[in-house]
Amino acid sequence: MLQAMTAQEVAQIVKNKQKLFILDVRNQNDFQDWKIEGENIQLLNIPYFDLLDGVEAVVGQLPTDRQVLVVCAKEGSSKFIAEQLVGAGRDEVFYLGGGMKTWSEHLEKVQVYEDENVKVYQFIRMGKGCLSYMLISGKEALVVDPSRFAAVYQQAAKEAGTTITHIVDSHLHADHISGGKRLAEMTGAAYYLMKSEGAVFDFQPLEAHERIAFEQVELEVLAVKTPGHTPGSVSFLVNDKLLFSGDTIFVGGLGRPDLGGKVREWAKDLYETVYGKLAKLADDVIVLPGHYAALDDELNPAGYIGAELGEIRDNNELMNDKEIGEFVDHVAAAQSETPPNFEEIVAINRGLQHSDEERQQELEIGPNRCALHHTA
Repeated sequence: MLQAMTAQEVAQIVKNKQKLFILDVRNQNDFQDWKIEGENIQLLNIPYFDLLDGVEAVVGQLPTDRQVLVVCAKEGSSKFIAEQLVGAGRDEVFYLGGGMKTWSEHLEKVQVYEDENVKVYQFIRMGKGCLSYMLISGKEALVVDPSRFAAVYQQAAKEAGTTITHIVDSHLHADHISGGKRLAEMTGAAYYLMKSEGAVFDFQPLEAHERIAFEQVELEVLAVKTPGHTPGSVSFLVNDKLLFSGDTIFVGGLGRPDLGGKVREWAKDLYETVYGKLAKLADDVIVLPGHYAALDDELNPAGYIGAELGEIRDNNELMNDKEIGEFVDHVAAAQSETPPNFEEIVAINRGLQHSDEERQQELEIGPNRCALHHTA
């Protein structure tokens, strides 16, 4: 029987490491660049046009011990091929509702931390590798690095009985469009960003707000300037326990400093951040990054992306006993593929350019490429 499978259902399968077979009917280049991956996900790529004359040859390649999901860019091609598979006698065939577009946009909310002062949720954008956060304290909520899907955060705040009062962006994002400005306009919340990142719209400059007052409990949000990925990158230290590190430090690597065309200069800034400011933080500080590269490697047993700083230090050779010259040489040599459309995305995030919803979807398609993975 033919059925649609939602992006949320796929996310649960991936997160829970369940078995799934995916027949991806996009062209080979798109498949090689970006795909749904997971520990128990099997993949087969056969372009749609190669199946128009019949699917009989592929039926024998489909396993019988797991569900089969057909995937394409926007749904239509995968639904057609799935129908053909059902007609050829194959049971339990699904197609991805909305295609890879919906996979790119799905946010999976998980709780990552709670004490008497604060509760923290992580929003995992599995199709993009982006992470955002909501901190709830009393009746107020603070959102860190929001994606452009503002309604998701509004709904989460409503469910928690809170109001979004503060929004922070750790840096000017280059691989996805920030929802910070839009969310602030919709909620009336204060929006914070480093002035040095070059945004041209109104916001609260973090240069003037090293501490953010939050509710009436003892919650300290300390903006720690951590340049390297960008000159204005900031990490947020909450009560000396949680470090929202943006794209400065990841569970499996460091932020790439080459997107501004000044890789050696920015790599020196990154060195000073790693061996200066971050070196002063305790090993038991929990690092909550802005991106991840491999869910299987970076999803911890508690079900979220994050790790203690001491563990990250132990597993990352660039954070241990490196001279600045060696560090800069390593980082400069480790440059990887530039995020597609990053110049246009940066212009939009600065407020220099505007785009409609359809164009934003096009700009964001594909994986994140903001990290030096893996540096161990």
